[in-house]
Amino acid sequence: MAKALNAGYKRHYPKWHRERVPIFWWLRSASYVKFMFRELTSLFVAYAAGLLLVQAWVLGQGAAAHARLLNWLSHPAVVTWHVILLATLLFHTVTWLNLTPQALVLRLGRWRVPKTVVWAGHYAAWLVLSLVIVCLFVGVA
Repeated sequence: MAKALNAGYKRHYPKWHRERVPIFWWLRSASYVKFMFRELTSLFVAYAAGLLLVQAWVLGQGAAAHARLLNWLSHPAVVTWHVILLATLLFHTVTWLNLTPQALVLRLGRWRVPKTVVWAGHYAAWLVLSLVIVCLFVGVA
């Protein structure tokens, strides 16, 4: 008879009993729903990052490939999808920037930087970077 790899293994250890949690536990509270939706928006962030990589790759394929991509991106269904994408990305960004002061504790010597300063700094950086990107696309010097 073959020896067990772990002779002390027990399939159901009595101390490990845990209450069963329903699959839709997060519907019990609005804050849980917001949390789950924010986590779901990570998929939209991944799609946007992938689209950016595809656009960079297509630019290297030549003008004809780029024109085909732009033609596809101008289709009404794709534009509608990207408007929805923009809304979810804005929700994702705002909720994560609002969480930043809880996760990032800045100190200058013994003085703790107030949460509002951390929050305002992140929003200011977001605004400045967004304006730089808009200026690059519009062509403002």
